[in-house]
Amino acid sequence: MQDSKFKSLLFLVLCLLFPVSSPVLAKGAKTKPRTAMYWEKLDGKMVQCHLCPHHCVLKPGQRGICRVRENRKGKLYTLNYGLPCAAHIDPIEKKPLFHFLPGTPVFSIATAGCNFRCKFCQNWQISQSCPAETENTWLPPREVVKSAKKNNCPSIAYTYTEPTNFYEYMFETAKLAHKAGIKNTMHSNGYINPEPLRALCKYLDAANIDLKGFTEEFYQELCGGSLEPVLQSLKVLKEEGILVEITNLVIPTKNDDPETVKKMCEWIRDSLGNDVPLHFSRFWPLYKLRNLPPTSVETLEQARKIALDVGLKYVYIGNIPGHKAENTYCPKCGKVVIRRIGYHIAKNNIVNEKCKFCGHKIAGVWSLE
Repeated sequence: MQDSKFKSLLFLVLCLLFPVSSPVLAKGAKTKPRTAMYWEKLDGKMVQCHLCPHHCVLKPGQRGICRVRENRKGKLYTLNYGLPCAAHIDPIEKKPLFHFLPGTPVFSIATAGCNFRCKFCQNWQISQSCPAETENTWLPPREVVKSAKKNNCPSIAYTYTEPTNFYEYMFETAKLAHKAGIKNTMHSNGYINPEPLRALCKYLDAANIDLKGFTEEFYQELCGGSLEPVLQSLKVLKEEGILVEITNLVIPTKNDDPETVKKMCEWIRDSLGNDVPLHFSRFWPLYKLRNLPPTSVETLEQARKIALDVGLKYVYIGNIPGHKAENTYCPKCGKVVIRRIGYHIAKNNIVNEKCKFCGHKIAGVWSLE
């Protein structure tokens, strides 16, 4: 009990010392819909969207599963272009991206909507809403880039909700940011078709993909999607040379079976490489899964051991501030090369992309050069 109280106090102190975000926008804005990308006309003024694997077929007046793409008189429009409902300056570690410009701030934006229906969503108030139901600010791509520069953020993150649902906004912002020398990152569910993903990769630098489970049943029951398209997206990102990290939210009784965890880790090793960072994140009862308990530390540590045993080099435990698995360890000598306390970098022992103790190269992007 004393240990539990200490950890709760530690978490509170960390939140005060290292706040996870800083609001940078006022509230309230509207704008006109924009013509969407990746769709085709069908008979009878119907349209079919080809942005994500749902391939929604829409009659005039209907919206896609994402809630933000609407058929208006036989043309598909996006309703959230330039209308973020959230914009913050975060530590890059919050995404979480542990192998990309550690210790730097990232300008983070999101709009309402998502193409999944995850019963455990932590941002359900905005992801499960349409733009008319959220308080938005008019912040076009050029202003996003200006805001990133003004706040000394070397990168922009498309995050919080699902960035696929504001693809046009993300795409145009990423192009301008790339031209201005600002990096682009996203935290995504990976539920996007290969063509738009490859087009985005021209301007993308890093991505953290939620690999939410490793069975089709899990995705259908708890997410409203399918597993295979997510695995395909991960392969596309690696093929395109994007730095990839993976987050797996470990949910008790739903995706924590050791054999399934092992199969997932083996797939990551064999399909993406053993140097792809994997984050096992602690589940907290939220939204429609309030009946389940938080993930035990023992379950997370068991999952991490499985991943390390199959040969993955960089395996982390998230949502437990102060745990030793927040740190990055050199795969060769085993010493701590990045020590973290929550989202704070306490020590960075990577020099010229290598462990300063043994000279082993550490996978990642460690500087802007």
